[in-house]
Amino acid sequence: MRLLVIEDDRSIAEPLRTGLTREGFEVHLVGTGEEALAAPPADLVLLDLGLPDLDGRVVCRELRARSQVPIIVVTARGEEIDRVTLLELGADDYVVKPFGFRELVARIRAVLRRSTQDQIAQPAPTGNTSIEVGELSIDRRTRKVTLAGLPVTLTPKEFDLLAYLAADPGTVHTRDQIISDVWDENWWGPTKTLDVHIASLRKKVGPAAIETIRGVGFTVPDQPPTP
Repeated sequence: MRLLVIEDDRSIAEPLRTGLTREGFEVHLVGTGEEALAAPPADLVLLDLGLPDLDGRVVCRELRARSQVPIIVVTARGEEIDRVTLLELGADDYVVKPFGFRELVARIRAVLRRSTQDQIAQPAPTGNTSIEVGELSIDRRTRKVTLAGLPVTLTPKEFDLLAYLAADPGTVHTRDQIISDVWDENWWGPTKTLDVHIASLRKKVGPAAIETIRGVGFTVPDQPPTP
C-alpha cells in the first residue's frame, strides 16, 4: 500500500517514514500543500494540517474533490467543531496530537480495510434504489442526496450513515449497531467519531432529520424532516 504523508516537520516526518516503511508501507513524503497536490496517486493520505504554504483544510478539500482516496488528518486541535469541519471536508478519520505510533498504524490499517471493503464487498444496489423520507431523497445507486429538491454534498461515510438510518425510518439503531454496520465490526476507535458524523449530517440535512434517543442511539423520524 502506498501512503502519501504530508508533514513539514522533518523531526516528525523522517521517523514516521522509517516506522511506516518497516510496517510494510511504501511512503511518499512531502512537506508542503503544493507538493501534496502534485504528488502521484496513493492508497491513503496522512495529512498534517499545519503546513507552511496552504491551509491543511484546503488541501483536504482539494484531494477529496479529485478522488475518493482515504484521508486521515493529523491535528493538534481537539475541539468538536474542528472534527466536524474536517469530516465535512471529506476526511475519513482523524488523529489528535500527541498520538502513539501503534495507534496511528492501527488507524491506517482500519481505514484501508474499510475502504477496500467499500470497493469490493458491496455490490451495486439493484431494484428500488431510492429512499424517500419527507423532502429528503437518497439514491443509493448514484449516491446522491437532495433535500427539498436541492442537492446535498456528503462525504462517503456521511452518505453511508444517512442511507443506513433512513432505510428504515422510525427505527432506533443503537450506537453499537451503527458502528458495527456502517464502520466496522472490529472498529476500535472512539465512538465520538459517530457523534461527529451525526453533527455534520444535521448541519447539512437539518437538525430534525436525525433524532437522538438518549441512552439508546439514533433514528431518522418517519415524519418529514424540515429543510
